[in-house]
Amino acid sequence: MYKKVKDYIETIDGISHTTFDPHGPGVVRIHLVPPEKIKLGLAWTIILNGQDVIPITFGWAVLLREFINAVNKRSGVALEDEEIAHIINEAIEAASKVFDKTNKKTLRADLKQIVETLTKIARKEKISEIIEYAPLSTYAKYMAAPHRMDLMISAMSKNGAWHCNQKCLNCYAAGQIQANVEEIDTESWKKIIDKCKASMIPQLTFTGGEPTLRPDLVELVNYSQWFVTRLNTNGQLLSKELCAKLYEASLDSVQVTLYSHKKEIHNLLVGADGFDKTIEGIKNATCAKLNVSINTPLCDLNKDYADMVKYAHEVLGVNYFTCSGLILTGNATDTANSRLSKAEILNVLKEAKAYTDSNNCELSFTSPGWIDSDILRKMKMMVPSCGACSSNMAITPNGMVVPCQSWLSDTPLGNMLTDEWKKIWNSRRCVKLRKDNSKANDLCPLSGRIEGDTNE
Repeated sequence: MYKKVKDYIETIDGISHTTFDPHGPGVVRIHLVPPEKIKLGLAWTIILNGQDVIPITFGWAVLLREFINAVNKRSGVALEDEEIAHIINEAIEAASKVFDKTNKKTLRADLKQIVETLTKIARKEKISEIIEYAPLSTYAKYMAAPHRMDLMISAMSKNGAWHCNQKCLNCYAAGQIQANVEEIDTESWKKIIDKCKASMIPQLTFTGGEPTLRPDLVELVNYSQWFVTRLNTNGQLLSKELCAKLYEASLDSVQVTLYSHKKEIHNLLVGADGFDKTIEGIKNATCAKLNVSINTPLCDLNKDYADMVKYAHEVLGVNYFTCSGLILTGNATDTANSRLSKAEILNVLKEAKAYTDSNNCELSFTSPGWIDSDILRKMKMMVPSCGACSSNMAITPNGMVVPCQSWLSDTPLGNMLTDEWKKIWNSRRCVKLRKDNSKANDLCPLSGRIEGDTNE
């Protein structure tokens, strides 16, 4: 059997990917990611809808990989019960050639459990199985690439002038060297996207600056259909026409930054009269059937965050929310006095969580180290960790690789257009950042000292 396993390993050439029900209410996108060096005993990673990261054994990885291969052979074919039965049979036959000593009934039962469980997780349904999510500290050393690459397709300045339709008081990119560079063209971004796929990176986020200022945004999203794709935007330019085109291009989700449900507060924090356009953009995105979430950096001016969540859910129809503390980079270094303490952040979050729990919404807090892990677990929330150089990295407007999209003042790690990916990923600096983060994955290296050592 070991010779057959070894022979099978030699046929593996990267990530396996498929999508169930791409335009349905419960889309399931699966990326099956092998470890950097494939061996028996080393876990593979499943990434569901670009969000849930789940470890899986080699044996189950083979079953799922063959299932994905069988599904992908039927691209464009409606998967009715009879066709699904054929897919399962094909997958079992292929897997049994690798594990010829294992009863096919066992393989069939395992595959059924895998597919049903993953589908339930992706669709946020209750499951009876115990699923362990893999922490970064466990699997980072086996990774060949981050799970997500943030493509900063729009720069903060262009031809010597400010190049964004807002001037956010707390903008993390404003004034940072790597955010104020010359933008590369469409074909260069396509080469980078191709390289991301070849490097086994399953998710892309189009961000900036303000990515909707790029006339080729839809073209780039359409070119990236193999990936789970997300757009981070201020929403001002999300017209009905653009949203329809993004939906047709298979954009998986759009995250809009909304600081407040109060027009005067939002406009003050974004430095522009943009509230009405942002609200209209959110409405256009939901009407176009795009998966919309709202992100809110918290400060002393929008501590009534729970009221904003209520407004966005009941008036705009949004169900997914993320919030964060202020990262002290860019403009935020000048507005540090508006930063909330740990205790204040916790109180704001508790109030918002009470509303989302009562109204079938989801809320995530994304700032590592601000709230004690035990408290977040008691609140039934995921514990955020720093993913720089491990679960996520970023590419600047001129094609340079940086640890994350907020890490824009240091020398880049490499050039995505000209450097070999393995040299970037395995460079001394990148490896050190990855090791440092795996040892202290509840802290953000850019966050600075947070007022208050503990949560009350």
